[in-house]
Amino acid sequence: MKSPDESQLRPPLEDLPELPPVEVHCHGFGDVDFSDFTKVDLDRLDAWCAREGVLSLPTMYLHREQLAEFEEFVREYHRMRGDGLLPHIAGIALEGPLLASHGGTPAATVWAPTRHEWERLAALGSYGLTYTVLSPDAFSPASELHDEPGARETGFGWIIPLLMAHGIRPALGHFTRADPQASAELVTEIVELAWQSDWTDNGVRVVTDHLFNDMPLKIRHAFRSSRARAERDAVIASYDLPSWSLDTMAEIAGPVPAAIMQQAAAGRIGACINFDGEHVDLAIAARAVQLMGAENSMMMTDRCDSARLGGQDLHHIVDNGLWYQEDGIVAAGSVPLARQQANALSQGLTPEEVHALVAGTAHRVFGLSVHADLRLPTA
Repeated sequence: MKSPDESQLRPPLEDLPELPPVEVHCHGFGDVDFSDFTKVDLDRLDAWCAREGVLSLPTMYLHREQLAEFEEFVREYHRMRGDGLLPHIAGIALEGPLLASHGGTPAATVWAPTRHEWERLAALGSYGLTYTVLSPDAFSPASELHDEPGARETGFGWIIPLLMAHGIRPALGHFTRADPQASAELVTEIVELAWQSDWTDNGVRVVTDHLFNDMPLKIRHAFRSSRARAERDAVIASYDLPSWSLDTMAEIAGPVPAAIMQQAAAGRIGACINFDGEHVDLAIAARAVQLMGAENSMMMTDRCDSARLGGQDLHHIVDNGLWYQEDGIVAAGSVPLARQQANALSQGLTPEEVHALVAGTAHRVFGLSVHADLRLPTA
């Protein structure tokens, strides 16, 4: 059952004003690796965003030993925003550290905070920390963090209300593949816990990392090599995408994506999905948006412009434009937001739906209309 205020958070698409696009989940612009935050020039980053005509939520990885430096960085961001600077940087985000499966995330940035460390992170909500990616199954036996001391002294029954009380959204992602049904149930439990907790911010209380990536699936969601692309049309045809429905997604794609999509369609999650055509097949991404509703979906690039991210070197391969780590795992994307918009339009989504994907939903989910002038200032 939806909370009474949820329907009020979702205006009809035709009523959405013209808003600047938002880079919801991005890792680096130009030669700047956001995770090397001690060297990030916020003025320069804001100017870059102004040139691209976007607001951004730079997303960072955090090494445990850099927590104090991260606190200082976020507080400096808040000070500059308070001085009327950085109009194009709408907040700061973390990917991790509480990830059950690190995937393309640097392994050294995956750790289980202690209670004291969570309290320090939560306190940054007042200074601009907008969301932190965490795994609903981070405390399960299959999690890489299961045996860490920090995992044994916390738990979501304590962590989620703490984050909510400080205006920080949990962003759900990086699942294990050991027990998909149990992971899906944990998604539902965390969303319910978030909506029952005291909330000190505006917008939607839960977001996700990109849909279909780093989660157990029953379908082939991406075709990244020449060989895979040769089979793509036949595979997609076999899925009969027009027949997909929210009620059948667990059987079709798996219980984890089904739980996320159902909660998003109910207005309880702002769901991110990538339209670079490489993280997720474009036809699958477009059908997922139609089922969840564009007003509940946000386009994310996972973008990094340089060959370095979170302290690790990256490389391209011949078959696609993704960034890879040394071990062949996808680390980030490289397709900018403008091209992703064109990709979404090519799949039959309307201009109004694409506007919601790149702008309207993010402004609603993150409460940007309350905190700042929605029109882009002159650069």
